[in-house]
Amino acid sequence: MLYTVKEVSSLSGVTVKTLHHYHKIGLLLPRKISGAGYRLYGQEELERLQQILFYRELEFPLAQIKQLLEREPERLSVLKQQEELLLTRQNRLQTVIATLRHSIHCMEKGESMDNSELFMGFAREEEWREALKEHNAHLQERYEFDQLELAQIEVQDMNEQAREAKAFMDEMARNLQMGVMHNSLETGQLICNHLEFMNRHGHAVSAQDFVGQTRFFLSDSFHLQMLEGQQTGLAYYLAAAAESYADMT
Repeated sequence: MLYTVKEVSSLSGVTVKTLHHYHKIGLLLPRKISGAGYRLYGQEELERLQQILFYRELEFPLAQIKQLLEREPERLSVLKQQEELLLTRQNRLQTVIATLRHSIHCMEKGESMDNSELFMGFAREEEWREALKEHNAHLQERYEFDQLELAQIEVQDMNEQAREAKAFMDEMARNLQMGVMHNSLETGQLICNHLEFMNRHGHAVSAQDFVGQTRFFLSDSFHLQMLEGQQTGLAYYLAAAAESYADMT
């Protein structure tokens, strides 16, 4: 079945003028032009238009969309990539909306927001690079190792990993304060959840790898001071807990 440009406009919500422009720049070509000069579109063109609209929702420029669709013609692969990008944007927007709602709530109550909560969801790549600068400089100076000098930082993923890492360390510090043994089931479950999260986010970390990391924290002044600054004894507690967990797995 073939559709006229007006029918495609009605189906998709894209204006006739925009469809004409997509044709002009080679982004969305009609299946055929009728003898009377009407643009006619088939199922493949409708599916390509859907992909274009997904990318437009992500605010991709038209020239880049054209390149992406030409480079990756397989529809399922494109859709999966678009789903991942849209979910990342959704997660960020949910954080921004939560910040907005919290701001409204505080204003209605006549309260001030904590400064650490004012800009949740607004973190940018430049901010992450600045935050990692001191850590990066230490690794480069002492170990000639520049792991965190990334060509591109996925802001949403970095935000999520930072929140999880903070929550994990806060719980470990709380266990230490409450006198929970480093080899307890509760502490072991915290480590298990943390490692599962890391592995889901592309960091292949085994229990033994984690032991090595915690030993490194003990031997490295930068990380030792950071952990001990949060809670006295935390670096040692973390290392002992990691070893106990590795022994149990």
